[in-house]
Amino acid sequence: MKKKTTDTLSRRQLLRRSMNGMGIAGLGGAFLSPGLFSQAAAAAAAAAQGKILVVLELSGGNDGLNTVVPYGDDAYYRHRPSIGLAKDELRILDDHFGLNPGMAGFERLYKDGKMAIIHGCGYANPSYSHFTSMAYWHTAAPNSGEEFGWVGRLADDMAPEAPSNYVVNIAARQSLAVRSQKHVPVVFDQPNRFMREAFFEEKEELALVHDVGEVDNPSRRYLLDIARSANDASALVRQAWSRYDSPVDYGINSLDLPKVVSLIDAGMPTRLYYVSYRNNAFDTHVFQNNLHRRLLTYTSDAVAAFVQDLERIGRADDVVLMVFSEFGRRVPENVSLGTDHGAANNMFVIGDSVKGGHYGELPSLTELGEGDNLAFTTDFRRVYQTLISGWLGHQNSEQLLNGRFEPFDLFV
Repeated sequence: MKKKTTDTLSRRQLLRRSMNGMGIAGLGGAFLSPGLFSQAAAAAAAAAQGKILVVLELSGGNDGLNTVVPYGDDAYYRHRPSIGLAKDELRILDDHFGLNPGMAGFERLYKDGKMAIIHGCGYANPSYSHFTSMAYWHTAAPNSGEEFGWVGRLADDMAPEAPSNYVVNIAARQSLAVRSQKHVPVVFDQPNRFMREAFFEEKEELALVHDVGEVDNPSRRYLLDIARSANDASALVRQAWSRYDSPVDYGINSLDLPKVVSLIDAGMPTRLYYVSYRNNAFDTHVFQNNLHRRLLTYTSDAVAAFVQDLERIGRADDVVLMVFSEFGRRVPENVSLGTDHGAANNMFVIGDSVKGGHYGELPSLTELGEGDNLAFTTDFRRVYQTLISGWLGHQNSEQLLNGRFEPFDLFV
């Protein structure tokens, strides 16, 4: 159980929590002025020589067995006589695994040594509910409860003074993963429309943040800071996007990754980005193969383009991308030529600084867990630990992840 840290909340804390999810910039530090954008960008770029982590969520429960296909194991084909992918269709990685045929981008990344595949990721007593399992992954608290997300807690611990724009979540609504006690993440969907919502008659007034001098009342001062932060962050995001011009082709679905590159290139001091393939797209219960291949093609193309775009702007060594889904799929195919909610799955860590290859113990396809599922062999928090300590260089992770986990040696 999560311990309650305080019996009462201050008025400021109540105000902060009431603002969560509103899509505004975090507080603290100096607020950037759109008029000083170029100077601010240069200063931020100099200050942000630290590493950046981007998290990509594949919502719906991606079928890992038809993503990284164990064609060298006959049990795979016994479990999936109709939807199992034949070896001659695959993008062969080695004598045991091949990628789904739609994943040309991931094949290039793997063969260039820029992609790590971590096998058997999951947790004990798995939930097969999208909502519940995703909450466990978002909070790094399986079979438990946690008020704040693991990315939000990480931001609090790495930057307790809550500098502006430290966390960005590109989505229609804020993810639990970035919910923080101290930070207010920048949350937006379409950069050109990223502004405070208001009635037409209110917009002109809300766009102004009056200089009222010193404010003694802490609640009023906090709300004025929120207003300045909201206006400045929205202007910065819109300006960064308007200046972004890349020849890189992200394919049919960019997964919001060009928006991430635009902010990195503009010098936003963000260290943690969160994006997703939305709307439970990977929930492939019926006639899976064609749909799944398209989804993986879009994902693979977008991620490979993201790495290429980072190389174009000279920031590829500074950024790592983690890809996950809330659970895998059941090992046997169902009668509808799809797969049902499962348990353990693979995760991907991608970037120029990654030591490519396979990591983690392979789950058995003959000794299945409860419900004919893959039994997890790697606690997913071990991958989080690897990113927190191995990539971001932050060592205080035991409390963040509700346990101690041995990191993989994943980075050059």
